[in-house]
Amino acid sequence: MRALMPQGTLLGVVAAGATLVALVDPNQPGHYPTCPFLAMTGCYCPGCGATRLVNALTHGHVGTAFGFNPLVFLLLPVFGYLYVRWTVLSVQGRPMQSALFRPVAVYSFLGVVIAFWIVRNLPFAHALAP
Repeated sequence: MRALMPQGTLLGVVAAGATLVALVDPNQPGHYPTCPFLAMTGCYCPGCGATRLVNALTHGHVGTAFGFNPLVFLLLPVFGYLYVRWTVLSVQGRPMQSALFRPVAVYSFLGVVIAFWIVRNLPFAHALAP
């Protein structure tokens, strides 16, 4: 069972974070720190809106959650899949290997994140802003 310690720790941290965000509304000022990038530049980073997304999801408001950060919303199933795969492979005693970790996939992912970062700050794409 020792092989599942990192998975259990990660699951506990994510569950605790989601519980905190569910109980303490990020839409009310003063509860959470402001995004440093937003504070310094006035532009949204790729993660802006993620805390409010988690709050909306924990309260069952899926459409609202999507509006806060579409990229993170769309990546949640990928993160879930990777977590389950990591757990199953650990139980089997096999290392985590995936096509998602190959350089072309990593660079493509970074390209999508950077493109989202830029586009969500352009005037015509205000729907991508949180």
